[in-house]
Amino acid sequence: MKSFQLARLIYDITFHFADLYIPADSRTRDQMVQAARSGVQNIAEGSVDAATSTKLELNLYNVARASLVELQLDYQDYLCLHNAPIWDRDSALYQEFVARRIADRIGFKAFIRWAECTHPSVNIRNILYKSVLVANATLLLIATAIYFLQRQIDSKAKTFLKSGGFAERMHQMRCKKRNT
Repeated sequence: MKSFQLARLIYDITFHFADLYIPADSRTRDQMVQAARSGVQNIAEGSVDAATSTKLELNLYNVARASLVELQLDYQDYLCLHNAPIWDRDSALYQEFVARRIADRIGFKAFIRWAECTHPSVNIRNILYKSVLVANATLLLIATAIYFLQRQIDSKAKTFLKSGGFAERMHQMRCKKRNT
């Protein structure tokens, strides 16, 4: 699942981001890591529960989405508190990140290295600048993961409305068996 793959990458990045750029005694540090972890774990658990409960599956996907939205707000707050811009669609870095279709650590690290070496404002080469790059790039990953999760939720809900869930299908099978 694309949403799980991206959520896993977001967790890995967030774990290291929080370790490097958020003070150890900050509640935000723990919140960010836990929100990222919740995104991954709830997608995984929802996928497992899909075999027996569409309702539970949808609930867990929604919890994952809500956790990623919470994390998104934490990254936006980080940028705001450091007077750093959030990339807009016209930003060269935004466009390059999207064009690369980054979905793994190798691609993410390659993008960060590329941005540090080729973007004009990288001449500053300081820790804050790198954290701004990572935060903005992670925001794009989060937005993409949320998009894929919402598509999963919508698709699963549509299928549920059309075919029902596991419990309904079991009930129909029991009734059919009784009538034969």
